[in-house]
Amino acid sequence: MNRTILRFLKKLTFLPQKVYLPYMYEYYTGKKLDLDNPIEFNQKIQWLKAYYQPKILNQLVDKYAVREYVSEKIGNEYLNELYGVYNSFSEINFKELPNKFVLKAVHASSYNLICRDKTKLNLSKVKRKVEKWLSTNQYYRTGQEWAYKDVAPKLIAEKFIKDDKSESLTDYKFYCFNGEPEFVLVNLDKEDTPKVSFYDLEFKKLPFTKKEYLKGEIESNFEKPLNFEKMITLSKVLAADFPFVRVDFYSASDKIIFGEMTFYPADGRKDFYPEEYNRRLGDMIKLPELRVRG
Repeated sequence: MNRTILRFLKKLTFLPQKVYLPYMYEYYTGKKLDLDNPIEFNQKIQWLKAYYQPKILNQLVDKYAVREYVSEKIGNEYLNELYGVYNSFSEINFKELPNKFVLKAVHASSYNLICRDKTKLNLSKVKRKVEKWLSTNQYYRTGQEWAYKDVAPKLIAEKFIKDDKSESLTDYKFYCFNGEPEFVLVNLDKEDTPKVSFYDLEFKKLPFTKKEYLKGEIESNFEKPLNFEKMITLSKVLAADFPFVRVDFYSASDKIIFGEMTFYPADGRKDFYPEEYNRRLGDMIKLPELRVRG
């Protein structure tokens, strides 16, 4: 389809999913999407958006509500310290917050404010930013990520995490298929100069990546963290009930801290490289059978 037409159609997020998702997918990947026969990894992510809709996903993508699930499954000790939960900017008492903290929207992706020095905060700018967050619905903002559709807009403030052994905070994102972690995306220096690579569970670098990561791969001398096997175990527990989920942890000064659970990485828009891995990784997702409604 003509790209100009696709650019227009991808904005029509009010359309039914089975109509909208093929347009959105083709615009970003240049490939056709057959929801009746998805083959590649991102094609199956689009299928999961449209057909795999258990109510628990609404809880698990909510950055506040997911804490209860994590606590029940693996324990409170893996949760970051929570300072407050807010329905509006006016509820935030900045005087009560420490000098360093992180402010997040629970109902959307990538809406984070990292504060390293509270005295330098421009509260007027912060107010405009969080009010924009609170007025946004992730489902309509991006590619109809179903799990976010009914998540109530809220803000949370959490502890600012720092690794005393490093200048960066390392993020370990475990790709789990039918409850089994299979490989991990390691993300270094997330804010400044990202370094990103995929590793297997023996911590050997894998021969695929995504195109946007090609110029920022992690050097070969990066060492496996001491708590890596424990993170594998924890990700398996959290992922046990789902056909696919990415479970994220931080490792800071050898302490494991839960990050989030992601069911639609990069909204199912960004392909793997080399091209053959889009199908290889797609083969790893075993789509659940749909229940026929009587």
